[in-house]
Amino acid sequence: MLKTISIKTPSGESLVDITAQVNQAVDEAGIQEGICVVFIPHTTAGLTINSAVDPLTAADIQADLRRIVPTRVDFHHTYDTPADAAGHIKTTLVGSSQTLIVSGGKLVLGRSQGIFFFEFDGPRARQALVRILKDEQ
Repeated sequence: MLKTISIKTPSGESLVDITAQVNQAVDEAGIQEGICVVFIPHTTAGLTINSAVDPLTAADIQADLRRIVPTRVDFHHTYDTPADAAGHIKTTLVGSSQTLIVSGGKLVLGRSQGIFFFEFDGPRARQALVRILKDEQ
C-alpha cells in the first residue's frame, strides 16, 4: 500500500508532527506485522523520529541546525535563494526517509517518540509518501 500525506508548511523553517497521519495509514493498510517506510520526495525537507513529549525539543533541533548550517550568501549554489541552498544541506544531515516496524497492527515507537517532517524552505505544499509492507513470515 502507498499513501500520500499532504503537508502545508508555514514560512521559513518548521517541524510538523505527522505521527497521527502515518498511524492512520498503518490502520488503513490493515496489516498486523510488517514495515512502514516514510519517504520525503523534496530536496529542502526531511524526516526524523524524536521526542514528541517536549515541544522545546523541536526548537532546540531547529536552532542547532540553523547554527550548524546558517543561511548565507556565499553558497556555490543558490538556485532559488540562499535559504534553498541551506535547506539542501540540512536535508542531507537529517535524511529523507525513516523505516519503522509494524507489530500488532501498530507502529513500534518509543513512548515519547513521534515522526516529524522538517521544512527548511517554506511555505510549501509538501508530501510524505508512506509505503506499508506486509511481513510474509
